[in-house]
Amino acid sequence: MLPLPPGEFRAYLFDCDGTVADSMPLHYRAWSQAVGEWGCDFPEDLFYAWGGRTVPDIIADLNATRGLAMPAAEVDERREGLYQQLLPQLTAVPEVLAHIEDAHGRIPFAVVSGGARASVSASLTTLGLLDRFDLMVCAEDYTRAKPDPEAFLLAAAGLGVAPEHCVVFEDTDLGVAAATAAGMAWVRVPPPWQRATA
Repeated sequence: MLPLPPGEFRAYLFDCDGTVADSMPLHYRAWSQAVGEWGCDFPEDLFYAWGGRTVPDIIADLNATRGLAMPAAEVDERREGLYQQLLPQLTAVPEVLAHIEDAHGRIPFAVVSGGARASVSASLTTLGLLDRFDLMVCAEDYTRAKPDPEAFLLAAAGLGVAPEHCVVFEDTDLGVAAATAAGMAWVRVPPPWQRATA
């Protein structure tokens, strides 16, 4: 189990993709195919480096650096459709699942994701975890994406817990920056290649 920082925590806030759901390898396959259909390459190291960024920002930067004009909405719809096809392969991140199993029923949980509610719900439903969360804060619920603290502060308010009594589980630099800006402690979830056990 990932060690918690010191403190008395009254709420756990979880990012979804790459944190609760070990979905980043599946998302990468979906992204790679979706942009590949437009003749765009998307190296895996760049995909992980851009973790936590919004879909329109990613497509805009790929367009700018590759000299392309991929339509963001169309690529996003295709990417999401491909991801949904891969959902049966989805598993939970074991080190985070251990915290969910350990604290469920004692401490309220929220999912705080940059993903769309339908996508996050589908991932959590596939994992059989949707009912563990008291609150979901997704892309539709706020205006400023991570590293802005807005989403985490909304979750804390929704659970009725002061920010300093929340601990955030996150896998990206942007997510950790957002948690820090919200005045919350955090646990860094390592990427798949650092978690892989023999």
